[in-house]
Amino acid sequence: MKQRKMILLSMVLLTMLLSACSAAETVSNNISKESDEFRVIRRVVFYNSLTDTYIMEMVGNISVDIDRDNVIEVIAKVGPDAYQKHYLGLSDNVTYTVEQLRTSDVSEYDYKMIFKPEKIVPIDIEYKTGEESME
Repeated sequence: MKQRKMILLSMVLLTMLLSACSAAETVSNNISKESDEFRVIRRVVFYNSLTDTYIMEMVGNISVDIDRDNVIEVIAKVGPDAYQKHYLGLSDNVTYTVEQLRTSDVSEYDYKMIFKPEKIVPIDIEYKTGEESME
């Protein structure tokens, strides 16, 4: 009887552990999506371990791609429709950290579907906004 209780308890704990991992993965993916849409304030710091000094710091709405060998691609939103792209190289003695400065309001249950109107509406259609006269 004791062995059955231990097996049942182990199964319950394993189920809880697996569900916690999937929730963390979902939240992590949602934060990554938010940062790729420039809604997350981040700080990227480059540090030289030989000289014990900070080389560079970037703060703002930043998207970071670390898929390249020894090269980090950083895209920063610097205005309403203005972006800058930087390639930053690493060496044996230079490392970096990417820190999220504020919390993200993401959920493991909610999702967003974002339509880009400029991709849906054909270019050759004329339309008038409320600021233009209808004459």
